[in-house]
Amino acid sequence: MARGKKQNPFAARKRQKRANGAPERPDRRAEPYKEIERDNASFIKYYHLQKICATEEEWTQFLASIRDNLPTTFRVTGFKDEARALLNIIKTQLFTEYVRAVAELHELPAEQVERPLCLPWYPNGMAYQLHLTRKDIRRSEPLFRLHNFLIVETTAGSISRQEAVSMIPPLVLNVQPTDKVLDMCAAPGSKTAQLIEALHASPEQYKIPPGFVLANDVDNNRCYMLVHQAKRLNSPCLLVTNHDSSFFPNLLQTDEATNSKSILKFDKILCDVPCSGDGTLRKNPDIWMKWNLAQAYNLHGVQYRIVRRGAEMLAVGGRLVYSTCSLNPIENEAVLQRIIKDADGALELVDASHLVPGLKYKPGMVDWKLATKEVDAIYSSFDEVPEQLHTIIRPTMFPLPEAEMSKIGLDKCMRVLPHLQDSGGFFVAVIEKRRPLNFEKNDLQDLLEKADAKPTQPEVQLDESGKPVEDEKSVPWGPQRKRRRLHGYKEDPYVFFGEDDADYESIQQFYQLNETLNKRCLLTRCQTERKKNIYYCSDPIRDLVVNNERNIKIINTGVKTFVRCENRHTVHPYRLAQEGLQTSNAFIGSSRRIQVEREDLILLLNCTDPTKPPSTLEMKPETQQRCKELGVGSCILKYVDEAFTLFIVGWRGTSSLRAYVDRDETIHILRLLGADLSKFEVNKYEKAKEAAAAAAAAAAAAGEDAEQKEEVMESSEKE
Repeated sequence: MARGKKQNPFAARKRQKRANGAPERPDRRAEPYKEIERDNASFIKYYHLQKICATEEEWTQFLASIRDNLPTTFRVTGFKDEARALLNIIKTQLFTEYVRAVAELHELPAEQVERPLCLPWYPNGMAYQLHLTRKDIRRSEPLFRLHNFLIVETTAGSISRQEAVSMIPPLVLNVQPTDKVLDMCAAPGSKTAQLIEALHASPEQYKIPPGFVLANDVDNNRCYMLVHQAKRLNSPCLLVTNHDSSFFPNLLQTDEATNSKSILKFDKILCDVPCSGDGTLRKNPDIWMKWNLAQAYNLHGVQYRIVRRGAEMLAVGGRLVYSTCSLNPIENEAVLQRIIKDADGALELVDASHLVPGLKYKPGMVDWKLATKEVDAIYSSFDEVPEQLHTIIRPTMFPLPEAEMSKIGLDKCMRVLPHLQDSGGFFVAVIEKRRPLNFEKNDLQDLLEKADAKPTQPEVQLDESGKPVEDEKSVPWGPQRKRRRLHGYKEDPYVFFGEDDADYESIQQFYQLNETLNKRCLLTRCQTERKKNIYYCSDPIRDLVVNNERNIKIINTGVKTFVRCENRHTVHPYRLAQEGLQTSNAFIGSSRRIQVEREDLILLLNCTDPTKPPSTLEMKPETQQRCKELGVGSCILKYVDEAFTLFIVGWRGTSSLRAYVDRDETIHILRLLGADLSKFEVNKYEKAKEAAAAAAAAAAAAGEDAEQKEEVMESSEKE
């Protein structure tokens, strides 16, 4: 073994077992995949005991539904200008192709194919349910166009594939563009994306929403999944943090009027807490094999601590949504009755069913029983629980006495069961705060002292020649390359522009940026003077970062707005970034804009070779004239349609013009323009067949060569 290299303990254990003569595990890789048996005696016994269904007939429907596969659902990103145009394409072209493909897949006449269902409770008819599973779409050749559509439009940020019931919590949170929103357990990010959409719901009223979304998760790796999901929407009003939600720190904010600091209180908080997940059995059938009550008992305390911390950070008059993808009252009603009782009138459960009209659900339970892990002993009160189980089953998990329970209002909760609307299972409750909590902690002075404290300078290490060693400990932010740590990666710094930034002056002059853009909201992620990427965040986000970067680990914020792009012909070193154009477009003057016609835009988008952009001579005369007036460098291409207006980053070359968008956004725009997409349509099944045929031909050719060599050798031996 190499010096200093750590031994792999798992490999060492394997070698030791082999040396001791332990029998080898059978290799099951060659065996056919066995379908998971969708049955669990403890699960069925426990939920039958809880009477989550009113009748035996309904219970039978529930079991049949939860054992079935989950249909696919998606929603259209509602705040984008072209959303209505895309929705029209989906209803006509996509669903026509869907009916044809499903008819071919199931060998049915087209008239017998069940049409996609518009979810009645989702606003503006923007969400649809397809009567196909994820597996059907992914593995069926007739559906390859539908699969391509879902992948491309999801990556472009135009649609989101999301389970239907998962869309409910953000809807009942009722986010407005002015709200300060906290998503406490945000990863993987589908609900966060919905919150961002709600924040940007009034683009005609707000260029940049005055509110923001702070998305947090305890898992460092899942935080990067969250960033990937939310980045599709390119919002400057998002901040992603990595912290334990149950101990989330108080954050500082600056009062604009008085310039004084205060503790930030949120207007809306989403607590989609970790849970046992038995509501997702249709999507995750492996839960059938491992479900037991111990999971709910273990999670009850964590769930309570998260919602309690959320209630503390909620502003008076604010709204908190508590949700789980579990059907278990121990994780749902038991947690809520505990926090409402502890709040002593400061928190109130409210009915939010008017925000999801058409949603079928059951009211929250007011009576339930507890049991052992195997559900072989049932307990109606804590007095019946054996002493050895007292550390697992706690008094707060049992329903309150009837007189106290009537004041809690658990009937206002929403229990969504799979058989009611062919969905997954879910639990949602809406809480409003009437006054400050008795146990609320407002440690303003401690926070101010922590913010004002200067970071301690590390001791400088010297090498053998006496020169300082610039290792991770002696450089303030460590090396630029991220190094894996025990608690994730050390993030690069957030360096905001100062008042006299030289780069900003040149950017402002070249793009004619107006005065409403706050240059102090521009930032980079490196401390070198030569900036590579420049990001933009909203004023409230900047305030959060500046006041709290020592108090909490910030994973990501800002949307890429300018990118260094130097070549010998351009007079300015920064080009516009398509990701940030949604934000920066409102601040850029008229000098770097070109209005193009449909045919010109299609020509530009169909150019897939960046080394051979279309010549301006191929454009319409109006476009050619505007190009002559424009110097070399980045520009904005504007296209106006009856239904929508598009803004795209372009590049004016010395004699050419090109569109600066990635492949998925290119396909999205061409689809909106009604252009031919066959050039970009990929049939992975045809490609696989071609690859197999090529491999077979290569093998045959190799066989022929081998035979010829043998014949030559034989003839030479005879001679």
